[in-house]
Amino acid sequence: MANHDQGLKRVIKAAGYSWAGIKAAWINEAAFRQEAALAAVLIPVGAWLGKTGTERALLIGCVLLVLIVELLNSAVEATVDRIGMERNPLSGRAKDFGSAAVLFSLINVAVVWALVLGA
Repeated sequence: MANHDQGLKRVIKAAGYSWAGIKAAWINEAAFRQEAALAAVLIPVGAWLGKTGTERALLIGCVLLVLIVELLNSAVEATVDRIGMERNPLSGRAKDFGSAAVLFSLINVAVVWALVLGA
């Protein structure tokens, strides 16, 4: 039973860390707030417009992916900024890669929604 209790405590702590991350992103990242607002609209619309479970999963999943990628991008930016604020080509490249990942996740939303709803 002790291992089960430890596992449950770990899960509860992890959920707390996750919630803290979501809160920090909401407070500090305008892009996350904008994408979360978009998700608040698109997720119910996707659930309504999807004709099958697969369609609903695609429409909703690609929107959630944007939030995931934005959180990872914000983590990269915070880490780079923590290391130092002076201009460095590698730091700039890391931030640009994160930004590009967010862009591709948004393009993915457009493509998936067009293909699913246009079919």
